[in-house]
Amino acid sequence: MHRAEGQDRVSRRPDASQSADAADTNQAGDPAGQFGSPDQVGSELRGAGYLPDERISSVVYLGDRLGKPVLVEGPAGTGKTELAKSVAAMTGRRLIRLQCYEGLDEAKALYEWNYSKQLLRIQAERSGHERADWSELQADIFGEEFLLARPLLAAIRAPDPVVLLIDEVDRLDAETEALLLEVLSDYQVSIPEFGTVTSTQTPLVFLTSNNSRELSEALKRRCLYLYIDYPAPERERDIVLSRVPGLDVTLAGQVAGVVRSLRQLELKKRPSVSETIDWARTLSLLGAQEVSTDLVVGTLHVLLKHQSDIEKATAELQRSR
Repeated sequence: MHRAEGQDRVSRRPDASQSADAADTNQAGDPAGQFGSPDQVGSELRGAGYLPDERISSVVYLGDRLGKPVLVEGPAGTGKTELAKSVAAMTGRRLIRLQCYEGLDEAKALYEWNYSKQLLRIQAERSGHERADWSELQADIFGEEFLLARPLLAAIRAPDPVVLLIDEVDRLDAETEALLLEVLSDYQVSIPEFGTVTSTQTPLVFLTSNNSRELSEALKRRCLYLYIDYPAPERERDIVLSRVPGLDVTLAGQVAGVVRSLRQLELKKRPSVSETIDWARTLSLLGAQEVSTDLVVGTLHVLLKHQSDIEKATAELQRSR
């Protein structure tokens, strides 16, 4: 039956030489995506449109070479998700994304069975001239064609190296976090009805967190750690210039300076880097030559998304006029 063939293929263990090769690959990183140095990482990230600092380049390099997940923490909107996307773009690897949320369970993160298709197969088998016994039918409906791979299993089963982005991992509950830790420890999944699926390559894994809750020490030990804060004004100016073609350098510097001042206020939500870029594009479309207080007040809705924040920022801008 279908299941027996699928299970033999999936759960068959590699021989000793294959295991040694896999171990060497895990220790030195994936040769297909291996970087020569942190400087190379930085150069290729810039080529993909992401401006890293030395620390970001170094951690990405080590994550690739050591075959370890990278836990990226920091305020919302500082480029954590964009980092994983840019790494996928510069390496040519497929990006597999698991968006975390409260209540995410194994069926949505790992795998589930196509129940409607299984039911149709059961009905078809039982309406045939020769009825299969239950053991044969059960083996058939838990085969390859009925398995729905969700992001974690898809990354493990991928034949070629991939980038796995586990976004906003701090929104998971403790039970799902434990499942995640188990998968990242061995890069294999045991499916009771199907067999053990073992990765033939080590995905380059990025976990992002906005620090809404403390992650377990066990998960942190498994990962390399990277904290991305809001960029310094000079770096944010460079980011804006790279994303808004034709923008005047002086205007970009003024944009970065205003945004930095706003982030120093007690706001419900501080402006993200993407909102800085949106504001710069807005000023460019308006034909602004320089940033004035009236212009900032009139366009605060692009940067701030709570009315109380807009009112607080407006009062502060007018006070310092």
